[in-house]
Amino acid sequence: MSLEQWSAVDEYFSAMLIPSDPVLDAVLDSCVRAALPPIGVAPNQGKLLYLLARIRGAGRILEIGTLGGYSTIWLARALAPGGKLVSLEVSATHAQVARENVEAAGLSDAVSIMVGRATDTLARLAAEGVEPFDLVFIDADKENNPVYLKAALRFTRPGSLIVCDNVVRNGRVLDAGSDDADVAGTRRYFELLAEQPRLISTAIQTVGVKGWDGLSISLVEGG
Repeated sequence: MSLEQWSAVDEYFSAMLIPSDPVLDAVLDSCVRAALPPIGVAPNQGKLLYLLARIRGAGRILEIGTLGGYSTIWLARALAPGGKLVSLEVSATHAQVARENVEAAGLSDAVSIMVGRATDTLARLAAEGVEPFDLVFIDADKENNPVYLKAALRFTRPGSLIVCDNVVRNGRVLDAGSDDADVAGTRRYFELLAEQPRLISTAIQTVGVKGWDGLSISLVEGG
């Protein structure tokens, strides 16, 4: 199989199950115009996030890694009435693009974007005594995935979901001796998942327009 075939299948799924959406199409166009890196989720992955949030009945969502706001909008559209989404983005430029996209989507009242290193903004949220989140989506620098997981455990409650993207890394997750900080961070993330008694976790591989990768999903149990 090839990337071209994987991409064609993704395009088929999207054509069949994800109707054209002028708002989301405009978000993707704005990301290209702003020269943002092409690392956002694919449309079918965005809809998966939407479905997970809807199934959970999420009223509060934390997103770690905003980029241009594409996944932000998918998640925010799934919020229960009156719900809130907090998204953390290290780049002020990316955050500005995302804010404009969120405003164009009519979701500014539901979405708050915090700028700065996520390790710092997570500490701010902890200091503010933020209310628990029903879903946490981790999609930032993979080196700090273990830090983000520990924060997610602080900010969630029984029944919450924690989703982490890009956990396969073209199979490099298998390399225990890798000197790639993102691979090492991903492997440590899995070690923490396995050690954590409060979590029921799984991970799946994916292929498609984003190549060979995958995601993990964890359900928070206990106190």
